[in-house]
Amino acid sequence: MENRVPDVPTSPKKNRVLKPWIQSWPSEERFGVTMSSTTSTWQLRRNVPAFAVGAVICLAASFITVPRTVLATASAAVQQRNMTSMPYPLMDPSMSMGYSAYSSRTSNILYGLNTLILAAFLGMAAVMVYAPKQFSIIMNKLAPQLPSEKVVEVDKVVERIKPVHCTCGDTGHVAQDADEASQGYMGDKHPPSTFDECVKMYEEKEAYELNDSELVELTLRGIIPFHALEKTLADPTRAVRIRRAVVSRTPGVHRTSTLESSLLPFEDYDFARVFGSCAENVIGYMPIPVGVAGPITIDGTSVFLPMSTTEGALIASTSRGAKALNGGGGVTTVVTGNGMTRAPVVSFADVKRAGACKDFVDSVEGQAAVKKAFDSTSRFGRLQRVTTKLAGSSLYLRFKATTGDAMGMNMISKGVQEALTALTRDLGFPDMNIVSLSGNFCTDKKPAPINWIDGRGKGIVAECTIPKEVVERTLKCSVDALCKLNISKNLVGSSLAGSVGGNNAHAANIVTAIFLATGQDPAQTVGSSNCMTLMEPTEHGDLRMSVSMPSIEVGTVGGGTVLEPQGAMLDLIGVRGSNNGQNAIDLAKAVAAGVLAGELSLCSALTVGALVESHMNHNRK
Repeated sequence: MENRVPDVPTSPKKNRVLKPWIQSWPSEERFGVTMSSTTSTWQLRRNVPAFAVGAVICLAASFITVPRTVLATASAAVQQRNMTSMPYPLMDPSMSMGYSAYSSRTSNILYGLNTLILAAFLGMAAVMVYAPKQFSIIMNKLAPQLPSEKVVEVDKVVERIKPVHCTCGDTGHVAQDADEASQGYMGDKHPPSTFDECVKMYEEKEAYELNDSELVELTLRGIIPFHALEKTLADPTRAVRIRRAVVSRTPGVHRTSTLESSLLPFEDYDFARVFGSCAENVIGYMPIPVGVAGPITIDGTSVFLPMSTTEGALIASTSRGAKALNGGGGVTTVVTGNGMTRAPVVSFADVKRAGACKDFVDSVEGQAAVKKAFDSTSRFGRLQRVTTKLAGSSLYLRFKATTGDAMGMNMISKGVQEALTALTRDLGFPDMNIVSLSGNFCTDKKPAPINWIDGRGKGIVAECTIPKEVVERTLKCSVDALCKLNISKNLVGSSLAGSVGGNNAHAANIVTAIFLATGQDPAQTVGSSNCMTLMEPTEHGDLRMSVSMPSIEVGTVGGGTVLEPQGAMLDLIGVRGSNNGQNAIDLAKAVAAGVLAGELSLCSALTVGALVESHMNHNRK
């Protein structure tokens, strides 16, 4: 395959004479200097216009200075002769001598300037002919960048493409050794192919037989779609390897050349589970440390909580909180809600028709009709209710449904689509216009009071009563001090900040760490971290503590849970797979229990002023 050097954007008028002459130069041995067929010719082609400009300037200067020098010298001589031979000179001889000296000095200066210009011109010509590479380096440093971005990028393109050693159709390439010629790039053993042969093999669905260097080149040229390497090769790991090479060699992107040799791992990973499910344009995977907090007792069952994080002290702190909770008999949980939401927005010609649709959907008959259409799309998705809001002639319908053990966004979206179709086709609203399947009245992945008030996903309240002795022995603080800090910080402080759902110390820390470890959607920590932390002393002086979390959006099937490492962490908790919706509820309980432990530990550290010390011990080497 020919080297990927873009054509030089030149003006036909400026290069009618130079371009044929340049292209006729030999590509290898040139005046005893051996150069690459790609870089040397390109460098000379690139620098000839600059050389031509310099030559024109030098010659023009010569034509200007030489005549003026000759004329000045002749004029001085004639004037001196005339003034000294006249019987009555027009000026004093002393003045004549001064003018002659002035003319002589002028002549010498012009002669010297002309000599320097001609010497520079001859030097440029000599360097260009006998040392073209050095000439290229000098011109690159002295001359300004050419205006075209394509021209500026070529040297870097050549530098990135060169290691590919692609041999298909490249008659000018000479392999470094026999093994390289037979293996191509990345150690592939494949005979050289022409460019047309490579394209034909791709079109005949045989691209997997091409070697890696040929695949990289076809992808760079746009023959193989960048996003379709997995489908084209039927080998996800090889597709990832090829994509890394393509990214490293993409022209015009100057900061990706190190990707291929970077420490981002890609081997020994089951990318088949990723393709078509979790991510696109994959170039590797990101290892994040995973630790466990606990064990912690939840409703009588002890479990370890897997947490994936890069924040030192977080897991240690959560474990300390779990120890204190276990000292009080463990965590008790209550499910307060179970329903994922999706809220499309529809519009009508006028507010009267929009109001009519609202009245119908709000009615018992309308709720039943919409539920029938929704439930027909899934074995697990069951519509609970539809809440409506009218804004002008636009109607927002907030569907809420159970989704089994799935987090449920895809499931509920499919049901909503069918329900809207029924409204337009069968239920008397053919003039309804579907503006968007999601109208942000849901609300997904954004802070919203509606999720805090009405709930979304799983609603869990977790509580524990911890004996006074355990608080003092394990947490090194008093119950009264903890309760006072919680009111000042989590209740009053958050209220002053205008926080909604943020009456807690750091619930998002624990939610995010468990989400990453168990294959949940990290973006949904926005709503899932809604939490109110409460503490109060009992009549016996013990600590009663709870966290109320109305919108934990989790699932144990689908999404990132299909990945084996994340699935293994679900196994650690005992909630992997489908179990009539119970596994997802138990995972939400584990999240709430972990938040309870994390809140207790952090608040106690703040009470005794140990926060900085603990972070210095666990988060610094």
